[in-house]
Amino acid sequence: MSDPDPQLAAAAEIRARIDTSKPHSARFWNYFVGGKDNYEVDREIGDHIKQIFPGLVDVARTSRHFLGRAIRYLAVDQGIRQFLDVGTGLPTADNTHEVAQRLAPDARIVYVDNDPMVLAHARALLTSTPEGETAYLDADLYDPDAILKAAAGTLDLSRPVALMILNTLGHVADYEQARALVSRLMDGLAPGSYLVISDSTATSEGMIAASEAYNSSGAVPYYVRSVEEIGGIFDGLELADPGIAQVTGWRPEPGGSSSTDVAVDAYGGVGRKA
Repeated sequence: MSDPDPQLAAAAEIRARIDTSKPHSARFWNYFVGGKDNYEVDREIGDHIKQIFPGLVDVARTSRHFLGRAIRYLAVDQGIRQFLDVGTGLPTADNTHEVAQRLAPDARIVYVDNDPMVLAHARALLTSTPEGETAYLDADLYDPDAILKAAAGTLDLSRPVALMILNTLGHVADYEQARALVSRLMDGLAPGSYLVISDSTATSEGMIAASEAYNSSGAVPYYVRSVEEIGGIFDGLELADPGIAQVTGWRPEPGGSSSTDVAVDAYGGVGRKA
C-alpha cells in the first residue's frame, strides 16, 4: 500500500479546519466586495447587516480602492519594492501583488494569514511576474517575531518594506495590544519602511450597530475604534499627507473608482519609519 499523498493530506487538514456553521470575517468581506468564496451563513449575516447599515458595503469596496492607491503611492512615488501584507483575507480582484507588480514588476510580496479558508485559496495569491516574487505564510498576527523570521525568506528586511494591515486590527480586542503588535512588526523593519492601515471606525450609529450585530453572530468579533485610536497606531511614524483620513479621501485619483462624495466609516493612513 502506497503512502498517502502529502499534498492531499495537507489539503484535507485545511478543509477540516474550515467551520461553515458560523459567519467568518474573510468570507463575509468577500461577499461584500462581490466575491464568490462565501457560504450561506456569511450571506445571511451580510444581508442582515445591509438592512441595519447599508453603508458597510461602501466601506468594504472603498477600503479596497484605498489599498490600490496606497500601493501606487509607495511603489511609484516612494520606490518601495517589498510588501508584507498581514491579514490577507480571501483573494479578490487587485490583490496587493497584482497592483504592486503592475507598477513595479520586480516587487516582492509576502502574504500572512492563519485562516484555513484563506490558506485553502492561497494558490491564487502566489502568481508573480518573473522579475518579482510572492509568498504566503500560514502565521499569526499575535506572533510578530515568527512573521518577521519567516518573511525574511522572501524579503530583504535590511531594506525598506511596506507593512500592510488592512481591516484586520479590529479583531484584536485590546487596543494597547494591537498597538504593541504593530510596533513589534515595525521594529523588525528597516528605516524607510512604511505602515499602511485602514479599519472600520465607530464614527456613526449605523456602523456601531452593524459591528454589534456581527459580533453577536458567533463570528470572531471585530471591534470598531475611534479615528483617534487609528491615528495612535502610527505614533512615532511620519504620516504622509493627508494624514489619517476617510479611505475615500486619502489621495483620491481624479475620475478614479473611489469618490470623495461617499462618506464611509473607515479611516486609514500611511506612515514612514525614520
